Amino acid sequence: MSRLGRKRIWRREERRKVEYEARNVREILKEMKDISELIVDLSYSAILFNNEDLVEEVKYLEARMDTLNYGIRMQAMLAARDAEDAAKLAGILQVAEAAETISNAAADITDITKLKLEHPLIPSLFRESDEIIVRARVGQKAYGRSAYDLHIRSRTGCKVIAIRRENSWIFAPKNEPFAEGDIALVKGTEEGIEKLREVFYE
Repeated sequence: MSRLGRKRIWRREERRKVEYEARNVREILKEMKDISELIVDLSYSAILFNNEDLVEEVKYLEARMDTLNYGIRMQAMLAARDAEDAAKLAGILQVAEAAETISNAAADITDITKLKLEHPLIPSLFRESDEIIVRARVGQKAYGRSAYDLHIRSRTGCKVIAIRRENSWIFAPKNEPFAEGDIALVKGTEEGIEKLREVFYE
């Protein structure tokens, strides 16, 4: 399936879930900020390690950002009562548009993985990279407990930067209890990632 086709599916699924959700502008902007920070890390990790799972997460977040930008424009139109209101809201819309531009660029970066490039620089980058980002399915051992409760940072040196829960995301989830089916996005060294298995499964 082409990128455009996948994006349309993501957008269709996303808008079906959030189109009529009432949220204030501050909440939407905060989620857009969180996504724009995360998606850049994910996109570079996806191409560095040729990781299709991370590519899919980037595509999902890009579609989510499109939906949020659509929602914030709708909120702005509903809130503007006159030209003065419109002028105040224009700045907010520019910030939202900038965040979406970042997400689009990050998704474009991941298209490099389709080229299947073999370059001598890639292995050296892999060796020199202190930290990587991986997708880790949360094991039953961790259900009902948060990254803080499990002392993940002190035990493994890794940081849980986000949790994917079905079709939603929880960013910087320090105190969020893990649940069945959660996918954790974890940043850390290869050794730390290996230790994380003990926390989730052993």
